[in-house]
Amino acid sequence: MSCLKTIKRLILLIVLTAVWALPAPAVAQGNQPQGPTYIVQPGDTLYEIALRFGITLEDLQAANDISDPSLLAVGQALIIPGLEGIQGVLTTQTVALGDTWRGLRRQYQLRADTLARLNHLASPTELYVGAALIVPQNDSAAALYPAYVLARTETPLEAAVRQNLSPWTLALPNQQQPNPARLLPEDVLYLPGAADENPAFTTLPPLFQSVSLDDLPLYQGATAEIIVTARTEVTASGVLADYPLHFFPLDASAHQYVALQGVHALLPPGLYPIRITLTDDNGESNTIEQMVIVKDGGYPHETLIVPAETIDPTTNEAEYNWLYNLVTGDITPERYWDGKFSNPSFYEDCFTSRYGLRRTYKGAGSDLVYEGFHSGLDFCGGEGLPITAPAAGRVVFSGLKTIRGNATIIDHGWGVYSGIWHQSETFVKTGDWVEQGQQIGLVGGTGRVTGAHLHWEIWVNGVQVNPMIWLNQTFP
Repeated sequence: MSCLKTIKRLILLIVLTAVWALPAPAVAQGNQPQGPTYIVQPGDTLYEIALRFGITLEDLQAANDISDPSLLAVGQALIIPGLEGIQGVLTTQTVALGDTWRGLRRQYQLRADTLARLNHLASPTELYVGAALIVPQNDSAAALYPAYVLARTETPLEAAVRQNLSPWTLALPNQQQPNPARLLPEDVLYLPGAADENPAFTTLPPLFQSVSLDDLPLYQGATAEIIVTARTEVTASGVLADYPLHFFPLDASAHQYVALQGVHALLPPGLYPIRITLTDDNGESNTIEQMVIVKDGGYPHETLIVPAETIDPTTNEAEYNWLYNLVTGDITPERYWDGKFSNPSFYEDCFTSRYGLRRTYKGAGSDLVYEGFHSGLDFCGGEGLPITAPAAGRVVFSGLKTIRGNATIIDHGWGVYSGIWHQSETFVKTGDWVEQGQQIGLVGGTGRVTGAHLHWEIWVNGVQVNPMIWLNQTFP
């Protein structure tokens, strides 16, 4: 009997082993992801993913049969609708200053029509700085090729010989049709092989080592900081939204330059050009040019009743032109400030009016109306409270004006100025040097005001910007 039981157990074990060894049942084709997918990362939300890929939340939910958007797991594969015929895992990257249509195609080994379809692009000009670019998640060796710049007088054959490659080996990863004759002078190419020697691929022209524009997207009232590192000593120039950029040495030994540029509070939201040109001592120059988006600052509106003489159009225009000419004249090449600006008010965290407010000024006892915006930051506090310098600098004006009252203007260098308005008394005169935190005057109610207060504004290369940013961020 015990022998029979042993035989039965052996038969059962053989059957179970055979069942376990059978291949897993095929998953229905309908359960497999159809189309490109995105792998959910820590911190992602369904809404943010939809926004990044330029689709609606509803379409993303429907494509993935998701009823509750909050039920999202890290590592989950989401189908991205609207991209039929494209397969693989997708991700997004921010278009950086210096990225080009040609370079991005090479970096991700994509055909032009595929890159356009992924991003719903009608034109390469839509690849503005700060845009979220949809690209395949590329772990191939091509993504690690170092960069090689084809010299102006260099042929693809000469470049290939220098790199111990055939011309077709050089051409293949740099375009979809491996024709070496289509490689252009000063093209920045992928260099097959030796990936670990220089893994950073760049599409920048030869004189550029790196270039950055931080805190994207730009908003009305922002301060744009552009930092360029060159491969040799150069002269840098440029334009942002029709404002000429002024570059100053940041690290001379590293050939690093910086430009600060304000974005006007009333600049209509949209795309604007940014252009940067480097010129070396031999007169050779390279230029990069792209579009950058400026977004609405979301500033509310208010109406104020003020003395009629302070909104006279002729007076307003004359005083503004005087001020603009003062802060855009001879730019001081030295930087006088160090670190963050400090609060000039006795009450550091109490504000009566913020920067950027759209304002309608009505003249008391008259029909005069003036439309404008609030160009600075107003602090709480009554007559006679102390006012201190927000940063070191040279006083370039101290006196009485119709609209700004008793005013003090401080040059902080590099085209950055502070304006302190409506004082009851000033303690400094034109030409004086002031240190950060030094008392320069007293709060008052002179000029166009509804009551005594401290108004502080910052000009950056001819544009009034949000002072709060300078209290919280160090430039450069």
